[in-house]
Amino acid sequence: MDTEVHLPERDRADAAQRRDERSRFGVRTQRYALLVVAAAAVVALVNVFVAQPFEIPSGSMENTLRAGDRVLVNKLAYRFGRMPARGDVVVFDGRGSFVQGSGGTDFVKRVVGVGGDRVTCCDDRDRITVNGRPLDETYLYPGDTPSRVAFDIEVPKGRLWVMGDHRADSRDSRDHLGDPGGGTVPVDEVIGRAEATIWPLGRRRSLDGAHG
Repeated sequence: MDTEVHLPERDRADAAQRRDERSRFGVRTQRYALLVVAAAAVVALVNVFVAQPFEIPSGSMENTLRAGDRVLVNKLAYRFGRMPARGDVVVFDGRGSFVQGSGGTDFVKRVVGVGGDRVTCCDDRDRITVNGRPLDETYLYPGDTPSRVAFDIEVPKGRLWVMGDHRADSRDSRDHLGDPGGGTVPVDEVIGRAEATIWPLGRRRSLDGAHG
């Protein structure tokens, strides 16, 4: 008995078309997967070397930055010989200066003094001075005084004196005068400069005008 099944030409063509479609689908799926992997790799590289979102953990930088804001941190700002400047809002690793240990070690503050500066609080008009010149701190939280803690420090080379804009609600260099480094932060521990608020949408803005 002849048990061989003979498919009509049209059925054989349909089967071949289905195989071809499955093959094309498989190729498209592979390409899509490769694109996803490549995109993820690019994002990871950008986060590590170029820019990274950072969530503001507290109200110490109000009103410039509020708790829950997300800022874009430029990690290239201080590469290639460039240094933090007075007035810059920076994110830094506080291990060895603000904290002695690990966990919750990233901070965001404003640079008030750089290496070689003498930073003093306060003059007869209750202003912080840097190298004898009073600061016009328009970014301070409304109602705050520049500092209720008196200090007079010469910032060592390669380090920074940093403070929050909400001085009454900020643990900053003033609170670490007795710690290693005298409250100053090594420039090498600066992760980058905060360039812009990117979230929430209603607070999106560049921080250029907030850099002192």
